[in-house]
Amino acid sequence: MRLLLVEDDKKIASFIKKGLEEEGYAVDWAAEGETGFFMGQDEVYDLIILDVNLPHKDGLSILKNLRSRGIGTPVLLLTVRATIEDRVIGLDTGADDYLPKPFAFQELLARVRALLRRRAETEPPVLKVADLSLDPAKRKVFRGGQFIDLTSKEFSLLEYLMRNKERVVTRTMISEHVWDHNFDTSTNVIDVYVNYLRKKIDLGCQSRLIHTVRGVGYVIKEE
Repeated sequence: MRLLLVEDDKKIASFIKKGLEEEGYAVDWAAEGETGFFMGQDEVYDLIILDVNLPHKDGLSILKNLRSRGIGTPVLLLTVRATIEDRVIGLDTGADDYLPKPFAFQELLARVRALLRRRAETEPPVLKVADLSLDPAKRKVFRGGQFIDLTSKEFSLLEYLMRNKERVVTRTMISEHVWDHNFDTSTNVIDVYVNYLRKKIDLGCQSRLIHTVRGVGYVIKEE
């Protein structure tokens, strides 16, 4: 899943970004309000983590403007202002959750998971292609009833392919949704991870599900 972090404190932003990426999320970072607002209008994000105190354009203004434009992406507000009044204003403006600073990363992670689960309730709970199934909430994958152990990045890649089943996705699309915004598309890392998935998903099975579209990208579908 792809998250947008809007935070002007570089130390805090680096801490959050690194921790979330280690958990398998792709994280884009904006260091000031105007950039964050511009990026937040792209509905490619599954969640926005938004600091309230930002230069150029504060978090509440960003949130209000996003909601007025019909952007329904879940938003988790971060702020040192933790009074009841502040929280009420943030939630009434359109925030989905509110986390005061300082905070433990594990609490942030738990709130991120909760918001993503809530959003997933409006989507199919389990993704399926033939006898392959992926449960985004439980982060489990099975093929033919057999559990498949995947790394965080392999899981994210497979989830993206399955959410776009029967649709060809380019390497650029994969890099933008599964890896970092600044990912070097000239490397062969994506091809390497697709091969990892093939060995775990298709090896030993009668039918292949992950297919290469030469010169374009990849697609997951029944043969």
